[in-house]
Amino acid sequence: MVLPTPLQAFSGVPNTPDDSAKQSAKTPASGTAANGETMTGAQALVRSLVDLGVKDVFGIPGGYILPAYDAIHDDTAFRFILSRHEQAAGHAAEGYAVTTGRVGVCLVTSGPGATNMVTPIADAMMDSVPLVVITGQVNASSIGTDAFQEADIVGITYPVAKHSFLVTNAEDIPRVLTEAFYIARSGRPGPVVVDLTKTAQTGEMRYSWPQRMILPGYNPTTKAHGHVLTDAAKLFTTSYRPVLYVGGGAVRSDASREVKQLAELTGAPIVTTLQSRGIVPDSDHAVLGMLGMHGTVAATAAVQRCDLLVAIGARFDDRVTGNVDEFAPSARVIHIDIDPAEIGKNRYADVPIVGDVSQVLDDLIPEIERLQSVHGKPDLDSWWKTIDAWSESYPLSYDEPTDGSLAPQWVVEQLSKQSSPDTIWVSGVGQHQMWASQIIDFERAHTWVSSGGLGTMGYGLPAAIGAEIGSQRDFAGKKPVWLIDGDGSFQMTSEELAVAFFEHAPLKIAILNNSVYGMVRQWQTLFYEKHYSKTNLEDGLASENDDSIVDIPDFVTLAKAYGCVGIRAFTKEQALEAIDIANATNDRTVIIDFRVWKDAMVWPMVPAGRSNDDVMYKPGVMPLRYSPNQDGEAMETAAATDLPKAATPTTKNEG
Repeated sequence: MVLPTPLQAFSGVPNTPDDSAKQSAKTPASGTAANGETMTGAQALVRSLVDLGVKDVFGIPGGYILPAYDAIHDDTAFRFILSRHEQAAGHAAEGYAVTTGRVGVCLVTSGPGATNMVTPIADAMMDSVPLVVITGQVNASSIGTDAFQEADIVGITYPVAKHSFLVTNAEDIPRVLTEAFYIARSGRPGPVVVDLTKTAQTGEMRYSWPQRMILPGYNPTTKAHGHVLTDAAKLFTTSYRPVLYVGGGAVRSDASREVKQLAELTGAPIVTTLQSRGIVPDSDHAVLGMLGMHGTVAATAAVQRCDLLVAIGARFDDRVTGNVDEFAPSARVIHIDIDPAEIGKNRYADVPIVGDVSQVLDDLIPEIERLQSVHGKPDLDSWWKTIDAWSESYPLSYDEPTDGSLAPQWVVEQLSKQSSPDTIWVSGVGQHQMWASQIIDFERAHTWVSSGGLGTMGYGLPAAIGAEIGSQRDFAGKKPVWLIDGDGSFQMTSEELAVAFFEHAPLKIAILNNSVYGMVRQWQTLFYEKHYSKTNLEDGLASENDDSIVDIPDFVTLAKAYGCVGIRAFTKEQALEAIDIANATNDRTVIIDFRVWKDAMVWPMVPAGRSNDDVMYKPGVMPLRYSPNQDGEAMETAAATDLPKAATPTTKNEG
């Protein structure tokens, strides 16, 4: 039987006769025991994955999942990628899912193997990434006895997973996997846990396919209903300062075409969240870049001054809104999201629209066209004049290092300039993540992979491996994968370099090595009186002309230990040469240790907990505390202003 978690009992409730009829219309009934093929539950697991179209699985074996691994052979139809840590397997599956649009699949053991998966499960939940995580579990009769390597992974993951199953009977495995994949990718995508007892894996059953799902009550809304589309279209006809605020949900819905069409039809600018970079090419004039804590001044300012804010697959995250009570204070809000729980959660929506983003926009655009044919289009010339003034007066910029090292922003600029528009960009978490999202010219959707909502350090390398496996699967490896990482974030999962080697997944890795936890140091500089408590890593102390100091670790030596090409760059000439070598090398991973300025900071910045009106272009320059003049030109701040005090940081893993 399947034991559901609290509030999820619907997954184990039999259909009523009416429900059965409805389900039969959607999916064919499963075969009966009389015509099925006899096999073990473990064999049924592998067969189900194949029948579900799974091509790649990430994981690590262990005691209570061994029956499942015993059913995997050299001729099994999916590729198995052996990770070196379960958390890394989860992040690799995330990177794979984001770049391919498929469900990422993990197979790990019970106890510590399962608990090591909690971080990627939570990460996938925050960023709406479809995963199916299959974990081993002790025998059904041993549950609750504190048996060796027993952990209640269903209970542990209940708050951070979209759904969790505990399977104790072999015959339930094909149906539960069918349901797990459907739940993971339908509605708002997310992670689903399938905990398989050893009893279920070793028990015998009769296998048949396809399976009928039993999911009463789970019916995600994909198409908007009622008069909301007309209500939304009417707001566009009376708005003279509209903004499209586009989030990761638009990427998951594959709505690039629809978002671009809506922007062209209405004349509204596009601002993106961290997760939606590239949804419309950065070269499009309508794209103002990312908004929020480290967004562009133009994007943040446009939202603060707009009269209509159209949230498209976005959730009003605190890193976007700052003090939500002062966020877009004059705007009416249209909120489009497939998850009804997000609408109205952080910001009241004047027009709430529940549905799949691409479907909703396909239905909304004709309604806007109809009303425009009657009422005409609002004149947005003045609005765009103001926006362009912000863009011209406050472009992204940075200070040159004072210690002779490389500017990390310059390094990212060069990486972007010298790479193909088809490049898949992956980042860890920290300053390097913000510089990558700010500076890289994103020209394609699904080419940016980063941990957003959870902000997981160590995410970068395994996610890049997953992205490379996905590139090989869907694009014959023709989309190169660049990982931009920090020395702190990289060291959390550097053991996965072995996976890149043995799986023939060559990456190009740029380590922006400032020898500190950079983002934490930035906050210590700005808000903690330069008390650099426990942020110095001392892994980049060696100089170009002095061999007496040894870095711990020496990233070049570490690269060689894992069969990679290792290069160290101290100067711009060395950096450009290293980038050329990396771009020309396709048979192995290349790691470049860029020695960058430890005091470089990410600007613009909105201090945590403050209004977005307090956005600082750089210390002393706060554009939104001063209005554009009558010609629409932004006015520079005349004198330095003390940094506003930030709220106490609520996260600690921001290195």
